[in-house]
Amino acid sequence: MRQGSAEDRDRGARGAVTGGKQMDGFIRLVRDLLIAARVPERCIAIDKRVELPGWFRAEKKWDLVIVHDDQLLAAMEFKSQIGPSFGNNFNNRTEEALGSATDVWAAYREGAFKPSSRPFLGYLMLLEDSERSRSPVKVLEPHFPVFPEFKGASYRERYAILIEKLLRDRLYDGACFLLSHSAAAVDGDYIEPHPELTFAKFVTPLVAHVGAICSP
Repeated sequence: MRQGSAEDRDRGARGAVTGGKQMDGFIRLVRDLLIAARVPERCIAIDKRVELPGWFRAEKKWDLVIVHDDQLLAAMEFKSQIGPSFGNNFNNRTEEALGSATDVWAAYREGAFKPSSRPFLGYLMLLEDSERSRSPVKVLEPHFPVFPEFKGASYRERYAILIEKLLRDRLYDGACFLLSHSAAAVDGDYIEPHPELTFAKFVTPLVAHVGAICSP
């Protein structure tokens, strides 16, 4: 599996994962990589049995959950966004990502997953690569200035800022940011625009964390 860049579109084994149900493809790809690393398939939940308790709400569905010997090893979110309503959807995705992480870490702090050690939390975002998502976005500053990194930033750049901060503040242990043009639905092309948020850097620590605990 080779890493891509803004100028390097990876067609590899993941070519079929984008399309009408592209996030299902990514979820199943991660599951297959875990199974290849000798993580028992019975420990990996997708589609069903993916609810975890929260602290501020009763429970939340994650996209992929790994439980081994009654220990929570990992929980992962796989999200996507297409235009044209990038503004409202970006705010919603931001609030979801922050809320989900805050809720599950509070539940962990309060012992919801005993006897689990700290689980691996992962977040993957696939954004439509379009003229609108690349265009600068105006900021409103009626009372106080926004942080400088947001000034003149497009939604593509805002997502990169968001996901990098989620990772650096340790709200998530692994994070990935991908771009895909709408025409790529047929062949599965995508771009990795941020060198710290590639698919390889997202999945490698997950496989290492989980595999070290539950591989025979």
